[in-house]
Amino acid sequence: MKSGFAKFTGLGATLLFTVCLLSGSAGATSSQAGHQGAPAQAPSQPATQPSPETSSPARTPQQQEPSYGLLTPQQAKELFRSVHDILNFASNDTKLPIEHEVKRRLISREQVEKYVLDKFHNDKDAKRMQHEEIVLKKFGLLDRDFHLRPFLVSLLTEQIAGFYDNKTKTVNLLNWVPPADQKPVIAHELTHALQDQHVDLEKWEPDTPDKMSKNIEQDNQRLSVDELDTARDAVLEGQAMSVYVDYSSQPSGASLQNSLGLDADSDDFSDIDASSSPVMARAPKLLQESLLFPYRDGLRFERTLLRDKGPQYAFAGVLDRPPSSSYEIIHPRAYEQHRTPPLLRMPDLHPLLSAEYEPYDIGVMGELDVRILIGLFADDNEAAVLAPQWDGGIYYAVQRKSAKTAAQKSSTVSLALLYLSDWRSTPAAEAFARIYSAEIGAKYSGVSRDRDDESGPEERIYRTSEGPVLIVRQGRQVFVSESFDLNQARKLEFLLLGAQPGSGIEARLGNRIPVFDPAARLSDWIASYGMMKAAMPR
Repeated sequence: MKSGFAKFTGLGATLLFTVCLLSGSAGATSSQAGHQGAPAQAPSQPATQPSPETSSPARTPQQQEPSYGLLTPQQAKELFRSVHDILNFASNDTKLPIEHEVKRRLISREQVEKYVLDKFHNDKDAKRMQHEEIVLKKFGLLDRDFHLRPFLVSLLTEQIAGFYDNKTKTVNLLNWVPPADQKPVIAHELTHALQDQHVDLEKWEPDTPDKMSKNIEQDNQRLSVDELDTARDAVLEGQAMSVYVDYSSQPSGASLQNSLGLDADSDDFSDIDASSSPVMARAPKLLQESLLFPYRDGLRFERTLLRDKGPQYAFAGVLDRPPSSSYEIIHPRAYEQHRTPPLLRMPDLHPLLSAEYEPYDIGVMGELDVRILIGLFADDNEAAVLAPQWDGGIYYAVQRKSAKTAAQKSSTVSLALLYLSDWRSTPAAEAFARIYSAEIGAKYSGVSRDRDDESGPEERIYRTSEGPVLIVRQGRQVFVSESFDLNQARKLEFLLLGAQPGSGIEARLGNRIPVFDPAARLSDWIASYGMMKAAMPR
């Protein structure tokens, strides 16, 4: 879904941040540091010539007190000295060659926060995020009264811990985190530097269009670009997580490739650690799951390739032939075998809707989305059973032309939504229709079942505060229309169901749409800030 917000790029730079990947004492250190006066910024230095005396911030009485959490000059020297060795470790681990040393600088908490806030205010993708927030609310993935932008500002400014900037080719080190806790983070970020040297990340990552498509050809073109971004972000973070794990596991001799390494399917890795983050602790399920996606699923993807094919294939090989869909990330052997994801077709709905509506958003509801949605609407156990039965899904959101003011346009009342999902069996489709129907009362007010207008047992109609909701299960497919009038909804049902393979009219309709989903879009945007503490193995 265009939910989740495309890659956060700006001024030509894709920034790969690390967001509080430190656990235990590092989390405590960050909280102790508070907001100190910003020390002078260190100049960039080659990794082979560490000069912390000139690159670290000027000492103040606060820096001489360990309780304030700022690095001493000796700690800064150790941190700068470590970059060269860690870069060599990352190169040996990934088999990605070092083309040149990586610049680095020491920065303060205030510098990190200012940079994040400036990007948030000015970046086009941050503005797109605000635009698309109401689609998540229409689906019920966010509460109607949840304000996503201020929440993310709070989360990121609380949790940022460092970043690699592939525009300036610089890894940024923190002046308040002890070297021992920061070194695994550096291993993660230097992996991004090696990736950048191998493929040039500014060119490798596709640029997402910033305007909504106006016809079926543009719809499909836009979606294919978005999907590439989703898959490539998971590759970048999965590879960097692999090096993080191997660097942290050195004392035991374990690695992700051997049987002693981290099991990315373990409960410890999947669980969210919100203990050191008051903001994370109150995050909606969508946000928690989306934050973990590029790291958790990307790491599982990387682990499978490492064990099946070895490091040359898993690192340089994947960068040279990146996956084109999130389906391949979730199912890495599909990538190995060049298998394509399950696909549904989108007919051209523009002529039918253009009189009353403007196109607002279009995409595919993927397996990650339905896992989150079922977990919200039912429970995680049911989600674990039913989500793997997903076999495709597309959605289309439009906005009423009668919505003129900013307040009207920011309300879910202004949106109408179509959603078609495909399932591997009729019982799975029926189960999903039942779960989705049961949540209508939580999404809308004034809900009542309208059995008189239902044409048969496979159809459910509800009257709500935002208009009719039509839910139809036909075989293995479930069609949902929200806020369209019933006559129009049934026409749209006919078009969508008729456009699918086997209907007899699919040859006349549109191109195939690649898999993408709302949670993955959100993952793209957040992953551009770097790793979250919740993503770290414990």
